[in-house]
Formats: sequence, C-alpha cells, structure tokens
Amino acid sequence: MSVLKNLSYTEDHEWLDLDGDVATVGITQHAAEALGEVVFVQLPSVGERVAQGDVCGEIESTKSVSDLYAPATGEVLEMNDSTVETPELINSDPYGKGWLFRVHVEEVPDLLDAEAYAALVEGRA
Repeated sequence: MSVLKNLSYTEDHEWLDLDGDVATVGITQHAAEALGEVVFVQLPSVGERVAQGDVCGEIESTKSVSDLYAPATGEVLEMNDSTVETPELINSDPYGKGWLFRVHVEEVPDLLDAEAYAALVEGRA
C-alpha cells in the first residue's frame, strides 16, 4: 500500500494536497483497493459549498457504493472530468490522474500525516 509523505489524510481515506488555501482531494490507494473496480463517480459541482465531514459525492464500484466525504470546508473550484469520464483512473492512479476535485479551503482541517494514516490502515492506531 502506498502512502505519500507529502499529503495529508482523513480517517475516511481521502487525501489532500494543500497548496496555500487550495486543496486537491482524492481517495487513498487503500480505499481504491478496498472498493475494487470503480465504475462510476459523482463529484461536487464547481461553485458548490462543501462542509468538512459531510457527504459530497459518491463512488460506485463493482462491489459497492460508497459516500465521498468532504475533507475540508470550502467552495469547489474544479472537478476532475477525467475521473468522471474514466473512473478506473481512481484505481490505477489514485494520487495522480485519479484526483477528484479542488476546493478553496476556508480553514485547514485537523488531518493525519502519512505516518499516522499508515498506522490507521495497518491497525496500529
């Protein structure tokens, strides 16, 4: 399982790449593997306000349908049309081409670093 050191993580298995007050959001490799083959993704719309911890989308795989939780509060600036059109990018490149959306972060949430996230998914937390 890959956990990138330069990212921040939520306990709901989303990752954030913070650049000032803009965060790129995706789901972790652990989550992508647990879901199985992703076949559909519903993302928040550009301009939509999301609140940390609230459901803001949906990821459907051949195994199940899972809610996508907003990892931060703010306004959605961009959604990755590529993951909507080609949802399997979430499985093949969850930290790269499989990113989900970008949000203008109003307040940086309390997140896990790579070490804490790895401990969480390995059952050491």
